[in-house]
Amino acid sequence: MKIAIGSDHRGFQTKEKIKAMLTSKGYEVMDFGPDCAASCDYPDAAYPTCKSVVSGVSELGILLCGSGIGMSISANKVRGIRAALCHDELTAEMSRRHNDANVLCLPADLIGEELTRRIVEVWLKTGFEGGRHERRVKKIALYEEKELQCGHERPDTDAKG
Repeated sequence: MKIAIGSDHRGFQTKEKIKAMLTSKGYEVMDFGPDCAASCDYPDAAYPTCKSVVSGVSELGILLCGSGIGMSISANKVRGIRAALCHDELTAEMSRRHNDANVLCLPADLIGEELTRRIVEVWLKTGFEGGRHERRVKKIALYEEKELQCGHERPDTDAKG
């Protein structure tokens, strides 16, 4: 399996550790930067990492920044990305099982190395459950498509008013 990975300067050291772990487990890793811990902007790594995932070059993506929030926001701007910011094994599992998340966002400053490793392992081994969750994931894609077609108008809803 090919995994795309990227970070900003705050996530650089953790990204390097995750890359080594993934490589040791037989994953192919595509690194979208940075290549050092010098200050850089998280969208610059988020966008190419996510484009690799939606284009099918990579199967899944992992993004890191200090809090994980900037990466999550940036990633979810890319059509077809379902990025999940995870802080523990349960959120990692549920993001894959129920939401079919294709990008994992991690807070490099907020969780330790061991927890990070466990989150990544759980996230990668968990599959999408489908069923009622598939309907919901399809709705997300439909809303994305309607936004693009309608010039950012809200899709029709059942809500009144």
